[in-house]
Amino acid sequence: MSKRVRIGILTPSSNTVLEPLSQKIVDKLPEVTVHFSRFAVHEIALSDKALAQFDNTKIIEAAKLLADAFVDVIGWSGTSSGWLGFEQDEKLCAEITAATGIPATTSVLALNKLIEAMRIKQTSLVTPYTDDVQKAIVDNYARIGIDCEKERHLHQSHNAGFADIPVSTFDGMVEELVGMGAKYVSVFCTGLKAAQRVAFWEERFGIVVLDTVATVIWDALRISGVDASRVKQWGSIIEQS
Repeated sequence: MSKRVRIGILTPSSNTVLEPLSQKIVDKLPEVTVHFSRFAVHEIALSDKALAQFDNTKIIEAAKLLADAFVDVIGWSGTSSGWLGFEQDEKLCAEITAATGIPATTSVLALNKLIEAMRIKQTSLVTPYTDDVQKAIVDNYARIGIDCEKERHLHQSHNAGFADIPVSTFDGMVEELVGMGAKYVSVFCTGLKAAQRVAFWEERFGIVVLDTVATVIWDALRISGVDASRVKQWGSIIEQS
């Protein structure tokens, strides 16, 4: 029997999407279980109050609770470094490992690993965010040579409300981007119920979709040494791991 693998996931307190989706992704991997720890996040904005939600101190406390379960890896299933700067996630992972002795990754760092490995220079973004948050994400990717100018966003900031956006909305956003010539699309928010739709979009439009709920699970499985080829219907990045 394969060694039991425990994946720890850090979750925004108001997120009601990523936990069930993460569990479903690993459903065909009987040796893998996913465990969650929350910290307070309510609003996605660039105000001082909203940015303070991602202070590493309380995130490390949540990570320590995951360490109590002897998880093999800790992942931050969130996209905050998209607007805070990617170095924020690098610092967070280093601090998690220093505090717990457990390797760490994030949705965005995992996404960036895939972008580099696949030699992607242009990817489109699907997000629920406001104009200023979206611009910060696009600007941060431009700094590392990735063009995200083809994008669609929904001008929303209430994190819990992201879960109520219907899949049909994402279908339309992806179709619009494909019409603009997109070959790679990133669903850049772990509060959107979209990961289950990735395989459909890839097959219908002949594109690659990088969903940030899935990217952190992909990297956690990779770090844990799990063969993810048994995972089907969750898109090419998981199936080809």
